[in-house]
Amino acid sequence: MHRHSFLAHALIVLLASLLAAPPAFATSRIKDVVRVEGVRKNMLVGYGLVVGLNGTGDRLRNVPFTEQSLASMLKRMGVNIRDEELKTKNVAAVMVTADLPAFARQGSMIDVTVSTLGDSNNLAGGTLLVTPLMGADGNVYAVAQGAVAISGFNVSGDAQSVTKGVPTRARIVNGGIVERELPEQLDQLDVVRLNLRNPDFTTAIRIADAINRRFNAPLADPLDLNNVEIQVPGNFKNRLARFIHEIETIEVQPDSIAKVVIDEKSGTIVIGANVTINKVAITHGNLTVRVTETPQVSQPAPFAEEGETVVVPRTEIEIDEGEAGGFKILEGSTTLESLVAGLNRLGMRPGDIISILQAIKASGALQAEIEII
Repeated sequence: MHRHSFLAHALIVLLASLLAAPPAFATSRIKDVVRVEGVRKNMLVGYGLVVGLNGTGDRLRNVPFTEQSLASMLKRMGVNIRDEELKTKNVAAVMVTADLPAFARQGSMIDVTVSTLGDSNNLAGGTLLVTPLMGADGNVYAVAQGAVAISGFNVSGDAQSVTKGVPTRARIVNGGIVERELPEQLDQLDVVRLNLRNPDFTTAIRIADAINRRFNAPLADPLDLNNVEIQVPGNFKNRLARFIHEIETIEVQPDSIAKVVIDEKSGTIVIGANVTINKVAITHGNLTVRVTETPQVSQPAPFAEEGETVVVPRTEIEIDEGEAGGFKILEGSTTLESLVAGLNRLGMRPGDIISILQAIKASGALQAEIEII
């Protein structure tokens, strides 16, 4: 009995401490809210051929560029097929894409994505031949080759077919080799600039202040809502990677504008934590219009000398305005929880709540930006 009393007392003390604790604001590492300017990936693209398909390749008569590419490749390998008609179904023309990471060195391996370009419906079992991957400047930065792996399948018969996933897109893990390096000299920078993922003046100032407190020096300066500029201190010269590591681990509290995001297609509503609403009175009517078509057949009497059988339309229209619910008071709220509780008390569906939120915004009582996607 004494043991149960002790556990009950401990539970009461724990609950009291949790209820008495002030609400903690969520913080994030700087690396999660910013990007380091200049440290980014580069997109590569190339055109190639996938061979070894089990009759699921391009139909050469329908896709002439596949036939031309195949003939050109065979010619480079010493196979002369001039004036010959190619009928293979095991080759498909594809576009190959990849991302070249920042500071990728020669010989590094990267993943590549292979997508059909013609009428091939399945890349299962295929092998990508050597494909140069070019950047936006036209230079070749990587070369890709290897067996493709798809995440779906396509099975068909005379009367039915089943497709799962996208068998016309495949991936080759470590299928590309970096052949050219980008000219990047990180250690030679005297200034590091951070780009905010969600631009905001308050967040930029908080980041700058947190960095200055960490290094006890005015190194960081918020340039605008999107950029924070940091001077590299002398003791971190030629050690910029370590300096960026020190910055990325600093905790800050990101800020954001009050926003309500509405997806009318699915009825999804996302309300930000800073959204508030003034006290308003709401009434919402349910208007239903139902149109019913009941066509009837009219035909002449038996043995009538004249007349013909016709279809006569019969339309019935019903209008239901619902029950009069009167006005409901939605109290002014200062927290997200109270706002959601007030909307739930109205007992309406997501579509109705979307209309109400838009009307409240139009009245000026909703202190937030509404974004419809």
